[in-house]
Amino acid sequence: MSSPLIGSPLEHSQLPQSALGLLGVRTRRLLRYLVRNPLTLTGAVIVLVLLVVATFAPWIALQDPTVQDLANALAAPSAAHPFGTDEYGRDVFSRLVYGARITLYIVLLVTVIVGPIGLLAGTLSGYFGGWVDGVFMRITDIFISFPGLVLALAFIAALGPGIEHAVIAIALTAWPPIARLARAETLALRKADFVVAVQLQGASATRIILRHIVPLCLPSVIVRLTMNMASIILTAAALGFLGLGAQAPQPEWGAMISNGRRYMLESWWLVAAPGGAIMLVSLAFNLIGDGLRDVLDPRSE
Repeated sequence: MSSPLIGSPLEHSQLPQSALGLLGVRTRRLLRYLVRNPLTLTGAVIVLVLLVVATFAPWIALQDPTVQDLANALAAPSAAHPFGTDEYGRDVFSRLVYGARITLYIVLLVTVIVGPIGLLAGTLSGYFGGWVDGVFMRITDIFISFPGLVLALAFIAALGPGIEHAVIAIALTAWPPIARLARAETLALRKADFVVAVQLQGASATRIILRHIVPLCLPSVIVRLTMNMASIILTAAALGFLGLGAQAPQPEWGAMISNGRRYMLESWWLVAAPGGAIMLVSLAFNLIGDGLRDVLDPRSE
């Protein structure tokens, strides 16, 4: 016999609203924190500038990033070429601008893949426990036991070089930490009073996970995803440096460093410009992640 409390106003209003209300409070706190914390605000501004540059690349870039001009090869920085030219006479500044598109494409696509997979695997494992937990966590342990870059190289070797394959390889190595974090959060929540109350009302496991546990796991997962963006950028640059990521003539930052390393003693800008861009963007995501952690940490309530 079903419980008379099934579908009661308590389930449909009070409990979901409490979770959403908590997220609203944290959002307002985040905005206040950004105004008061200069480092986090600096990181947010850098990422915002990166988004603007990637969006309006055709209007910001001075030249076509793939057009060669051998007469101006390895030209030093000047008014016509603020970051100089490479060994084929291509404008380095224009290649950096279009390279921002490739970097954001990889970061956003990996995050979109990794977030839901890690969150789903972690919440299912933590909520059901038993053999479900054992299966998911053993798979997670297998992936975590290998260094991320080495595992990505193995997947790239099997799939072949290319941006799409690099995204798949990075995503396959980045989801296990998210799953373990979501599992830890779920283990702490599944015996909470409000979860027990919803269970007594007859709510299904799917409803409990999606309506009550996932919203409360999201803050920690978002923080971890933001912190992971820096490592995604570095891994993508490493794959590009090794020739396994974006292929020529695409202006990917790691590939630009790889091509410029042969001339770095005489033409330092070939390595300094893309290397500085990688460092600056990675630092910006780390600063944002630190700020989000301070704001969304449940222990700061």
